[in-house]
Amino acid sequence: MDLSRHLKTAASSGRLLFGQRQTIDACASGEARLVIVAANCPTTYIDDLGARHPEVTIHRAMMVNRDLGVAVGKPFSISTICVIDAGDSELLTLESNV
Repeated sequence: MDLSRHLKTAASSGRLLFGQRQTIDACASGEARLVIVAANCPTTYIDDLGARHPEVTIHRAMMVNRDLGVAVGKPFSISTICVIDAGDSELLTLESNV
């Protein structure tokens, strides 16, 4: 799966949240369907998120935070992307690899 292509599709046709705080809030409210984390995202954050919200799929991308930002067309680094609605992309077929 070409993650960059699917992220661009989801950013234009679906609903994504960016950042660790928004991701935690979306998981707590039950909106989050998938969380994509950068390769250099702190493991303590990932472990804590997985422990608090085991029902949410967490996928570690093979891209660093700068590359994730570029993949969704943002001019800044993104360590965490929360998928609320995948739109026309196939992001929800990703499996947990954490």
